[in-house]
Amino acid sequence: MGILKIKPNFDSNNVMDQENLAKLEALNNEKVLRVVNEFLALCKPSKVTVITDSKEDINYVRQTAINIYEEEKLNTEGHTIHYDGFFTMSYHDQARDKANTRVLVPEGEYMSQWINNIDRDEGLKEILEIMDGCMEGHECIIRFFCLGPKNSKFSILALQLTDSFYVAHSEDILYRAGYEEFKKLEGSEDFFYFIHSAGELTGNPPVTKNLDKRRIYVDLQEGRVLSVNNQYAGNSLGLKKLALRLGIAKANNEDWLTEHYFILGVHPNEKNRVSYFCGAYPSACGKTSTAMLPGQTVVGDDIAYLRPWDDGYAHAVNIEQGLFGIIKDVNPDDDPVIYEALTTPRETIFSNVLITEGFPYWIGDGRPIPKKGINFSGKWKKGKVDEDGKFIPHAHPNARYTIRINELSNADVNLDSPEGVPIEGIFYGGRDSDTMPPIIESLNWEHGVFIGAAIESETTSATLGTEGVRRPSPMANLDFVVVPLGKYLDNHRTFGNNLKVCPKVFATNYFLKNEEGKYLNGMLDKLVWVIWAEGRTHNEFEAIQTPVGFIPKYHDLRDLFKLYLNKDYSKKEYEEQFSIRISRLLEKLDRVEAMYKKDEGIPKFFWALLEDQRKKLKELLSQHNTETVSPFDL
Repeated sequence: MGILKIKPNFDSNNVMDQENLAKLEALNNEKVLRVVNEFLALCKPSKVTVITDSKEDINYVRQTAINIYEEEKLNTEGHTIHYDGFFTMSYHDQARDKANTRVLVPEGEYMSQWINNIDRDEGLKEILEIMDGCMEGHECIIRFFCLGPKNSKFSILALQLTDSFYVAHSEDILYRAGYEEFKKLEGSEDFFYFIHSAGELTGNPPVTKNLDKRRIYVDLQEGRVLSVNNQYAGNSLGLKKLALRLGIAKANNEDWLTEHYFILGVHPNEKNRVSYFCGAYPSACGKTSTAMLPGQTVVGDDIAYLRPWDDGYAHAVNIEQGLFGIIKDVNPDDDPVIYEALTTPRETIFSNVLITEGFPYWIGDGRPIPKKGINFSGKWKKGKVDEDGKFIPHAHPNARYTIRINELSNADVNLDSPEGVPIEGIFYGGRDSDTMPPIIESLNWEHGVFIGAAIESETTSATLGTEGVRRPSPMANLDFVVVPLGKYLDNHRTFGNNLKVCPKVFATNYFLKNEEGKYLNGMLDKLVWVIWAEGRTHNEFEAIQTPVGFIPKYHDLRDLFKLYLNKDYSKKEYEEQFSIRISRLLEKLDRVEAMYKKDEGIPKFFWALLEDQRKKLKELLSQHNTETVSPFDL
């Protein structure tokens, strides 16, 4: 067959040589050829390179990122720095662009109002016009990846076209190579694909110029994402949050789960066992620091696929092999494993931090801040402001690091297991300064689904827009859910109810404050909450039943704080943290009810649980005649 049957005015011989053509032909996949044909003709790159799983090809990507100044070498071996586009502190390309990330919805199909969407025909017309010629003067790289472990029935393959070598280099760290896996498809069309272009570039280092034309459109019908005029990984790396959206759609139509989960191996002291937990937290709410707790092992920090397994458990795999983490506040005291990895030789990409004398500095790293250097705004010195007069920090609050998990001292031995790991429990958490205790356990699985659905969190610098605004975040996934919320919640309920061994569900809150605004949780206290939850999955601790779930008993937490943190935990601390704040909880239920009443098809079990919890909180108020009930009185 003829390969790349493209427009007559597009001469493929000038952009792709015979060696690269042969790499495509070797896949024997009509859909791959069709996608490549369509988007090379549209985007019009000046050169095309097909990257296989070979070390030579992958090294070409890494070195070219440096040669064209998308990355620059740092003093520590393997370390590089990348900068995303910056014009002002409020107009930049250094966070997810939620406003311009839209789901393409066919005419007449219902989509929850919380999902940013656009008519499919209208959206395709718009973005394809923007993408016309978007790669002119650029080299296009054709990539193949595996979302999940190789040779696993969990995994989904992904095709990526991009003109950003930083994006391609990041993907080599974050994802498993998949060129050889594509050969095993034997012509099947069952894979996702992603088209990305940084668009017209400006400056040195080169960054996206036309941010006003930044678009990230998710096409569920075709299993693809089209992204243009951006470089920040949350907008450009198709296999990350964009593939999460495609995976959610696929899972919710096939009775499994794609979730915004870390996967953590919990190793309690003096116990010859490991228990695996998943956890979902909105960005900048402690997700990675929980996944990286000292003494525990990490399978993944961001996205998981979950399927029922023959042993009766839900098994989970990490679709990634690396971490794209927020670097703010990573320091040797609070995040010793990550800090050690980031300050020693290994392949690591830093983004949007300060570089002084060849070394990176970021917010909250525990070191004195240099007075000058190079950062995302160019030459920087203390006191620098943008053109709007707004202070420019030495590193962006959403600055990131990209690193492989198997480079870490706490990487779990089952990181690449084709069978995944059995899940004992699930954590949900957000930013909540005045309502929820540090940890509660759900009353049952369906109540656990409700707990996940009722997550609220204050906005952070990880997304564009105003910080500090309380907003709903069901399963820490609202930004990425692309099916109606009613269907999403009902699929969770059915998934758990069909398991022989259902995970226990826990809600955590690391951000509870007292009336003076002081945090009641220490940075490493989360280790105690996690160990208590692990013990609950093995029936080792009793608990106090409340209207909102089970809470720990004081003496158990006292002993755990001493054993794991060598810390004295007082009754006063316990009472302050675990009192049931009835009026606050009732207000939370009102907000949850108001949110979900705006949507169609929310399942009956959800409303029944909400009303039951409201009733029991009011009964507790009547019984104790106080709006804050001490755990010692329960």
